[in-house]
This record gives sequence, structure tokens and C-alpha cells, in this order.
Amino acid sequence: MNDELTGLASVEAARATLEKWQMQAAEQGKTAPVHAMLLGLGRFDAVNLAYGESVGDGALVTVAQRILHFSEDEFEQGDWLVARLGGGKFLLAAHEACSRERWQWLAEALADAVAHPITGLDSSGTLRLWPRIALMRPAPGEGPALIFDRLGETLEEARTKHGKRVLWSDGGLTVPGRRSALVDADLLAALDRQEIEIVYQPQVSLSDDAIIGAEALARWQHPELGRIGASQLFVIAERTDHVAQLSRHIATRALTQAATWPVGQRLSINVTPADLASANFADEFIKLVENCAFDPENLSLEITEHALLDNLESSAKTLLTLKAHGMRVALDDFGAGFCNFRYLKILPLDAIKLDRTMIDGIGSDERDLAVLRGIMAMAKALGLRVIAEGVETSEQRAIIEREGCDYYQGFLRATPMSNAEFIDIVTG
Repeated sequence: MNDELTGLASVEAARATLEKWQMQAAEQGKTAPVHAMLLGLGRFDAVNLAYGESVGDGALVTVAQRILHFSEDEFEQGDWLVARLGGGKFLLAAHEACSRERWQWLAEALADAVAHPITGLDSSGTLRLWPRIALMRPAPGEGPALIFDRLGETLEEARTKHGKRVLWSDGGLTVPGRRSALVDADLLAALDRQEIEIVYQPQVSLSDDAIIGAEALARWQHPELGRIGASQLFVIAERTDHVAQLSRHIATRALTQAATWPVGQRLSINVTPADLASANFADEFIKLVENCAFDPENLSLEITEHALLDNLESSAKTLLTLKAHGMRVALDDFGAGFCNFRYLKILPLDAIKLDRTMIDGIGSDERDLAVLRGIMAMAKALGLRVIAEGVETSEQRAIIEREGCDYYQGFLRATPMSNAEFIDIVTG
């Protein structure tokens, strides 16, 4: 029921999931709150012709992972699915209440994420893809077949409309929504009012199932668009050149709250490309940790591969300075997209965090399990701890424990929670 190339749900799986949502609602005399969008990559055949099918396949895998990460960040409540419908077409559907304005904003934000340059596929350099998206909110009686047909027709219509990146299936007009400039201004006001909240995703030891700490995640409850996750927060901040302000706000709140945690609990904070590019980041961050009265020995800094592509050597120096003060360093989202193993050689790493796409299929696909075993052998040879993300089933947990992972995080044990809830679960 999975697409062989990307690991996403197949057309059949998507159809079955949509039918399940609608049938469950019908049994209760209700209409399922389903929202769907179909993303298509413009002129994708030209990529295969220009660069070869291996590059095209790599680009599709990268797009699939970007859509998955986007969905994980934006949909913490309710069910959702991501499927590949063939070629360069991807379906994202959510089973939760959502305003028309929010669904359109999510489509625009997803298009931005997918259009971000793709690097490292081969010697061809940087590749950019230009998506268009069709949107709909199915009416009662509109089953999967009709949903797919209407979205497909609308996507074709969007391709013929110059400058139209997002199009609704009901008449072809987008809603006024909330313009980017207004959302940018909203974020600055939210920062001033301390409205950006921090939630914590517990991290668990596989040896004894004890919670050893948590990863800090930012959330913003926009008054009109609803909840906005950390990834899109930073996209908005980049447009306004306020990434450093947002990053410091998140770190300050997380460090201050974590200073009240039971002794020994670890805090993981994400470090952005803008942080690492700043010449004085290490000194300022060390002072921030001291001012918040948090023990640096219990602090882990998580960095992603895309944060390092342009400044690997300078990033290594910055991280070495922070490690000298007791902090640990983890390479986040390992396996999501292009893996540069030079990172493992140059960077002063203590751990790698396996992306959820490295975990999803280990219970049903021998190749996925073989890849996991290869990564585990490499990590152990380098003396690196391994944290698995996105663990959702007991089977996945049993496998990663058997293969030697050290820690995990995921919905199997706990969803992201408030600071008070985290303290309760640790002390309870």
C-alpha cells in the first residue's frame, strides 16, 4: 500500500483512508471534515530528460520528505495522509476542522517549502521545482474517486493560468485570505507580546523506557490561521529578517522553563542556519545559557544538514566552542534527503537523529531494515548515540531497540506537551 520510490501512501491507500474517514462519520450521521490538496510539479518530465531519471527520482524523494515534514509540523491533532498519485503528483489530506483561509495558507506555505532549492543530487548543481496546488473541501457524497477527479481537473486548470499557483476546485477563485505581509507583521507583534509558545516532545531511553529529556518545539496560535508550526514560523521570520530574534526567543523561553525541570533531564534545542552563520553566536549563546541558569551539561543542540551546506568548516568551529562548555551536538533529520557523510567526519557530533522516513518501513520492508542496520553499524563505529524520531508503533520500538538505538521520540510514548505537562509526566 506504499509507493515504492518515496515510501508515501499509494493511490490505493489514499482511497482507502478517505473512504474510512467518510464511512466513520456517516455511521454517526455526520459529514467527515476532510480537506484535500493535490500538488503537481510543473514540467517534471523535463527534469528527467535534462538530468536523468536518477536525479528525477532523487528530487521526488526530497519533495515527498518535505511534504511529510511539513505535515508533521502543522497537523498534530486529527488524522492526515500524504500520498504519491504517480509522476510528480502528491496528495495531502487532513481529517480535521479547518477554515478555508487556513487551508489555502497551508497550500501557499507548502508550495514555498517544495520550491526551496534541492542540492546534492549529483554534479548538476542546484535544482528548483515549481509546484502548483489544487484545493477542495469535499461536499457530502463526494467520495475518493470524485475527489481525485476534481483535484486533477483543477490542477490542470491551474497550469493554464499564468501566475496562479493555488486554485480552488469550486469555481477556481482563491479566497482573499491573509496576505504574507500581514502574517509577517503579525509574527513581529506576537514576538513582542511573548505569544510564541514552546511545547516539548519527550525523549525516551530504550534501555529502561525512562524519559531522559525533551526537544523544544515552537508553536504559534494565529488568531485567523490557527496553529502554525516551527518550520513555517522560521519561513515567515526569514522574509522579515527576524530569524535571530525568533531563535533567541525560543531558546530563552525553553532554557528558562527547563531550568525548573527535575535534575538530570536533558533539553534539546534546534540551531538555525542563521545562528551558525553569526560570528558571535557561540559567545552569546553561552551567556544566554548562564543567564537562564541551565546546566550546559544537560543541553543538546540539534542541527540539520541544510543548515551546513554553505559553511561547514565555520559551523564546526562554532560547535566545538559550544562543546567545550559541556553542550552536546546532534545531527537532526538524518536520512531526510541528501546525506553528506563528510558531516560525520568534520563535525564534533555526539549523536544522530534518524528521520521518521528511516523508521516508517522497518517492520515491512527488508531494504528499510537493512539501511537501518547499516546506519547503526556506522554510528557505533564512530561512537555516536542514535535517536529515532517518529516512532508510532510498538513494532517499530521493538525493532529499533533490537538493532541498538539508544533513544526514541514519537507519538507511541507522548505527543508534544506544555512545560507543566512535561514536568508532571516526569515526576508522576
